[in-house]
Amino acid sequence: MTQEVSAQTVIDMPRPVVWEKLRDISLAHNYVPGIVNTEVVSEQRQGVGASRYVYRNRKSYIQETVIEWDDGQGFTIRLHRGDKPAPPFRSASFRYQLADKEPDQTLFTAILKYEMPWGALGTWLEKKMKKVVASTVSDVAIAMKLYYETGQPTTAAALKAYKASVKS
Repeated sequence: MTQEVSAQTVIDMPRPVVWEKLRDISLAHNYVPGIVNTEVVSEQRQGVGASRYVYRNRKSYIQETVIEWDDGQGFTIRLHRGDKPAPPFRSASFRYQLADKEPDQTLFTAILKYEMPWGALGTWLEKKMKKVVASTVSDVAIAMKLYYETGQPTTAAALKAYKASVKS
């Protein structure tokens, strides 16, 4: 069964400015926690078919290919490795969605859709992963806000400090 997890945050910048940053698919390592490098691997740098590798370390990567592109509004990427889905998923996609909020603000929504393989074992694993997946999607949204608003890559320490300040 396909699962969907989403998180939202308000970025204190107008949507067209946020879109100019978001459409550059080479910047993911600046706001996706755990990613150390991004390499665009297609000739196409944006739009449907643009593809990148996002690295967790020098050798471990996931390929992400744009499957839907809404100019000025967002895009959806498919997570995979070559012709196969990104482990541990049967299928997975991530939607980056922008909407106007107040003047000079953008509502950013991050949506992960995924399906687990392995029948009953996959269902059990999905339940175990639920909180971690939700936390990861939320962290992507917050880290993107921090990166876009400050222009500085979001570190684990900056993400932790921001989350602590919001809870206070």
